[in-house]
Amino acid sequence: MHSISPTSNIHSNRRDLQNLRSILPYLMDYRGRALFALTCLVLSKVANVGVPIALKAIVDFLEGHKEQLLVLPVALLLAYGALRLSSSLFNELRDTVFAKVRYHAMRRLSLRVLSHLHDLSLRFHLDRKTGAISRDLERGTRSVGTIMNFMVFSIIPILVEFTLVAAVLLSQYALVFTLITFGTVVAYMLFTFMITEWRMEFRHEMNRLDSEANTHAIDSLINYETVKYFTNEERELERIDNTLAQWESVAVKSQSTMSMLNFGQASIIAIGVTIIMFFAAHSVIQGEMSIGDLVMVNAFMLQLFIPLGALGIIYRQIKYTLADMDLVFKLLEKKPEIVDAEAAQPLQVTAGEVEFKQVCFSYQPERPILKNLSFTVKPDQTVAIVGHSGAGKSTLSRLLFRFYDIQSGEILIDQQNIAHVTQQSLRQAIGIVPQDTILFNDTIYYNLHYGNLDASREQVEKAAEMACIKDFIESLPKGWDTVVGERGLKLSGGEKQRVAIARALLKQPAILIFDEATSSLDSATEQAIQETLQSISAQHTTLIIAHRLSTIVHADQILVLKQGEIIERGSHSSLLALNGEYSRMWSIQQSRS
Repeated sequence: MHSISPTSNIHSNRRDLQNLRSILPYLMDYRGRALFALTCLVLSKVANVGVPIALKAIVDFLEGHKEQLLVLPVALLLAYGALRLSSSLFNELRDTVFAKVRYHAMRRLSLRVLSHLHDLSLRFHLDRKTGAISRDLERGTRSVGTIMNFMVFSIIPILVEFTLVAAVLLSQYALVFTLITFGTVVAYMLFTFMITEWRMEFRHEMNRLDSEANTHAIDSLINYETVKYFTNEERELERIDNTLAQWESVAVKSQSTMSMLNFGQASIIAIGVTIIMFFAAHSVIQGEMSIGDLVMVNAFMLQLFIPLGALGIIYRQIKYTLADMDLVFKLLEKKPEIVDAEAAQPLQVTAGEVEFKQVCFSYQPERPILKNLSFTVKPDQTVAIVGHSGAGKSTLSRLLFRFYDIQSGEILIDQQNIAHVTQQSLRQAIGIVPQDTILFNDTIYYNLHYGNLDASREQVEKAAEMACIKDFIESLPKGWDTVVGERGLKLSGGEKQRVAIARALLKQPAILIFDEATSSLDSATEQAIQETLQSISAQHTTLIIAHRLSTIVHADQILVLKQGEIIERGSHSSLLALNGEYSRMWSIQQSRS
């Protein structure tokens, strides 16, 4: 057996109690229903405990009227039937009433976790493993409903029934019957808890391997085309199979130790029942108990050990469920890296001037990306950023959206520090056409309309026309209702880029960012869209991040970025005349065209 340190047990138990307390707020919305369900539970157990008592009365009546075989204890038989029916009725009422409480709690937790994931920083989402997160979220949300079910349908009913049986045994029979009954219960529970705690490490390992295999599978499917390009299907299957092989090994150990646990539990129950029946039979022979008493004690034992027989499974499931729940509550404990300042006010956009002032930024301290960067984009002005890969161009748009906070300096919009305004108002004021356009697995219309949910159909179609994609959409068999596939894979790169342009135009922001916005377009379409973008840029503050210099010759100012610093700035003609880095980049690109 693997040892478990006392410290880790204490920490685990503390976490379990903390997580159980975290469920309570989700019950408050329907506290009336929850209390009514608990009342039904108690009434059900009262009826259940009454069944052996009625059975004893029937047996004693028949034993005392052996000579009058035609006389039936009608009232007692009817009471016996009514108690059994009442037990079932209150059980079903409890299930029906509590269903709303359970599923509402699952719904609230799902929304809370999803909302929290949206609040977490871009850094978290770039590092995350989507498959593992989705599996943990699914298991964790389901665990809340499961733990509620166990508490209301298993744990509390067992405790109520134990209490009622103890009251009957202590009030009517010798103390030895109570001691044997509950001594057996205690031995059973201690054995179950000790072995289950040891077995929990197998469950944790199975969870980890399950999430890892799921991550590999989803990653493989997301990169379907890449897998096919390099004919690496066998490699992908091998990666998943290696993880599943480890999962299989741990699962077999888990099942083997469960069989050992089940046999131990059955042994304790068998010994307890045998001992109490010896005492009961002896008492009947001595005339201290009637046959009805023996039947009732036996019935009580059976009623107790039927749910007790499932206690091991219930305890294991509760521990597994708490482990699953812990994943979700640990996720909820992750603090968003980017938060609104305490006194944050909505951004007031008057002119749309953007200013980077002495900005320093790095993703990791040892690797600075931007160094004392300063520039201004005047209202209705177009500024282009150019430079080699890794110069920090795309980082500028992430900082302007405040996906990351800068280490020093300021980023201002109309003289308002973006760190001091609300994130929502900041992002509402900016539109972007990213280099890598990701679309929802929905219709083209849905993806276009996403840019402005208040826009009319006519406005959506107008934006599509300005992005030179309306004719293409209407030529499709399903037109605007064409589903684009996961991440937009059913569309070409150029088609996705035009959808992104239309979506940004529909948003009608004060500030526009184009990050290689036409890199996937053919020359004719690019020329048409460039004219559109130039006319739009004249009414917006526009920042263009470009690799192809031919697309930004019209810019009011061009900044040449190298290793996080601006080494040249000016118009296209002035930079060519400077005969520096920009001029060399222009010459290289012209020679290739």
